[in-house]
This record gives sequence, structure tokens and C-alpha cells, in this order.
Amino acid sequence: MLLGARAQSPTRQATPSQTEGPFYPVELPADSDFDLLRNGTRTYGRGQPAWVEGQVTDLAGRPVAGAQVEIWQCDEAGHYHHPGDGGRADPAFQGFGRVQVGNDGAWRFRTIRPVAYSGRTPHIHVKVRLGPRELLTTQLYVQGDPGNPRDGLWRRLDTASREALTVPFAAGPDGLRARFPLVVAA
Repeated sequence: MLLGARAQSPTRQATPSQTEGPFYPVELPADSDFDLLRNGTRTYGRGQPAWVEGQVTDLAGRPVAGAQVEIWQCDEAGHYHHPGDGGRADPAFQGFGRVQVGNDGAWRFRTIRPVAYSGRTPHIHVKVRLGPRELLTTQLYVQGDPGNPRDGLWRRLDTASREALTVPFAAGPDGLRARFPLVVAA
């Protein structure tokens, strides 16, 4: 009987990748921390506050220490901080955040529940990097949102991919909470 290789953890499915979209920041904002509801000294008071959190792990379930997780999304009015969106985003909404995970792979952002805008269901863009390597770019969707079946990108996903990328935003003591685990081929 072989022990070594067979005793390892079973392989997990990688989080499905999706397009970066047209609104990844041209220039990273000066304030790009975990709290998208504070941009410098401004506080964003629109939308439904939400915590989006998870853990970055590899296919064997081990945390990917040192990875960076980025998110970017539109404000409550459906506008991005991007020249291609006409500069209409609320300056109080940070719109982009980046955190580095620790040894446990955990990450967390304070933001708003995403909203729909022309042609798209509510979503948050997510990117994972490890040093200079980009490991994953994907999108997080809101479970039960009526716009999902009309969204071209969501609709093209197979059932397993939809389940991996579509999560509930449930009530918590300090806003909504969404748990979005990220599995990467590190």
C-alpha cells in the first residue's frame, strides 16, 4: 500500500475565472485599503453596508499566505471610478480595495451590497495575485438576485460555476455579510 501521495488532501475545484471587465482602475487610488466606505476623509453613506470575506486556498485546501486580494465595484448609482464611465462615481466611495492575506489566507472588505447597472446584474470584481503572478480574476454575484438570469456573463456559467460564484448576502450585526472562498492553482 502506498502511503505518501494517497494520504494527501483531495483536490478541490478552482474558483471559476471570469473577465476583468472594462472598469479595472487605470490608476490605483491613493486610498485602496479594505474599507471602500471611506475614501480619505470622506465617508460613503449610500447603499447597504456589507462585509465580503473569505480565504484564499490552493487546490489541496492549504492557505495561500502572502496573496493579495483586490475588489472593485460600482457605487450605489452604478458608476465606477474609471474614465470609461465618465467620471460620475461618487468621490466618497473608494470603489477599489486591496488587502494582503496572512498565513491563514483570510481576507475581508467593508463595502456595499453590489447593485445592478445597465446590462449587468449586481456583482463585485475580484482579483488574486501572488507576487507578480495573477492567479485569478473573477466576479462575485448575489444569490437570489432577479437580474442574474438576464446577465450574459452569469447566464453563460454552468451550474457548478454559478454555485461557486453566487453567494448570499445575509444580515449581520454590522451590515450584510457575504462569504466568498477563493480556490486558486498556486
